Amino acid sequence: MKSKIWLSSPHMSGREMKYVQEAFDQNWVAPLGKNVDEFEGAIQRFLNEDKFVAALSSGTAALHLALMQLGVGYGDDVICQSFTFSASANPIKYLGANPVFVDSDPVNWNMSPIYLEEAIKDRISKNKKPKAVIVVHLYGMPALMEEITEICNRYEIPLVEDSAEALGSSYKNKMCGTFGEFAILSFNGNKIITTSGGGALVTSTKEQKEKTIFLSTQARDSAPHYQHSEIGYNYRLSNICAGIGRGQMEVLDERVRQRRSNHEFYREVFSDIEGVNLFSEANTDFFSNHWLSCITINKSITTKTNHQLMQAFAEDNIETRPLWKPMHLQPVFKDCPYYGETVSEDLFNTGVCLPSGSNMTNDEKNRIYEVISKYEF
Repeated sequence: MKSKIWLSSPHMSGREMKYVQEAFDQNWVAPLGKNVDEFEGAIQRFLNEDKFVAALSSGTAALHLALMQLGVGYGDDVICQSFTFSASANPIKYLGANPVFVDSDPVNWNMSPIYLEEAIKDRISKNKKPKAVIVVHLYGMPALMEEITEICNRYEIPLVEDSAEALGSSYKNKMCGTFGEFAILSFNGNKIITTSGGGALVTSTKEQKEKTIFLSTQARDSAPHYQHSEIGYNYRLSNICAGIGRGQMEVLDERVRQRRSNHEFYREVFSDIEGVNLFSEANTDFFSNHWLSCITINKSITTKTNHQLMQAFAEDNIETRPLWKPMHLQPVFKDCPYYGETVSEDLFNTGVCLPSGSNMTNDEKNRIYEVISKYEF
């Protein structure tokens, strides 16, 4: 059998071990130490904004703590992009709040400003003004941040960016993760850089960062004994994992270039194939890290389906995946309000995520090209 080509596998640089070894040598293996501090500082410098970063165990933990600090509680409404992974919505339920899902823009694939405002107006008319809006930069593509930020500011609703897939992406030269009151990052094994498992919360103030660290370390009060006045969580990133992150941050720019190079490879491959659309930036306002390169298949032009194409890849031991199944179609969220039409549903029914790892070799690209060239669209 041919070797497996993965969708997006971890890509180590070789620089990580010196920081991991340093943690062992100094016996700093707990969720504090130099690696944690330096990793947070490296992210802050990369974002190039007056922001603060708290390294955590996952992006999901970061979103949970963001919503907590925004006062989200039982029975509150939180608007969330429907076309996303479930981790964007699950923390809303952790707090006993109600997800309110919004459809996507057909070109940008992320939250539709039109349906966002429709949802806000309707919830306000029901005396249910949303406590927060969660927008996602899907597959590395920046959302329509100018319109979305304006709407949130006008209705005075805090904005949280789910930038789990978008580290290194920017909108109008402003980094994703710097638009909202809070933003979350993910360093899961399949992300553009990894700490094996981990995430971060980007905050707007030093006080918010300190509160995040407090809550993520079991909310222990300042006292000589163990005293707790709030419920806390075990969400802080370990010093060892942060060491991996320090090494990964040193090659982040290179990883972005490699992912964008993969996207250009797919642009050439599909340039002469009718019925296939490669998900790309609408204009120069958008700069995507192209964490994953994705296509949709136009069913009015070809009778072939996305699942048939994925099967052709699977037969060559190449991993692909469908696009995210929208949250409003998930059984666990079936009773939640939804505002929009069928944009996200249509994307799910026609889309494919293609192998996009920054460590993809020329030989692997040739295998991918052979499958596509032989496939009769």
